[in-house]
Amino acid sequence: MPGAWLTQSPKPGRIAAYLGLAVLGALVGVAGALVQGAWPPGGLVLALLASAGLFYGSLRATETQLGVVAPAVGWLLAIVVLSIGRPEGDGMFSAGAGPLVYMLGGMAVAVMCATMSRPSQPGGGPGRLGK
Repeated sequence: MPGAWLTQSPKPGRIAAYLGLAVLGALVGVAGALVQGAWPPGGLVLALLASAGLFYGSLRATETQLGVVAPAVGWLLAIVVLSIGRPEGDGMFSAGAGPLVYMLGGMAVAVMCATMSRPSQPGGGPGRLGK
């Protein structure tokens, strides 16, 4: 039943899975920040593909949009913390278009994965009711 998860108490296994996905999202965000700066043209593509793989894989593994939101929040928190820098002026991201494309591209991929349609349930009938 759609929306039933809103009225039921959360299961500990599902909570642990979402927390694990958030940690995995943070790790992919940190690794992507390092890779996109290390190998300028190919590293950016590799970092975005890793982010897309994580977001799409978590959608298919959990079959919920919340399964995409959890790693996306971890990914976003990691890159925001890395982009702030220190008082000395050191920061993980350099100036230029690469880090900006990584940040905006990763967020766009997360939104695309979160708004994808889910696969139909096994044994489901036709899409139209009463037919």
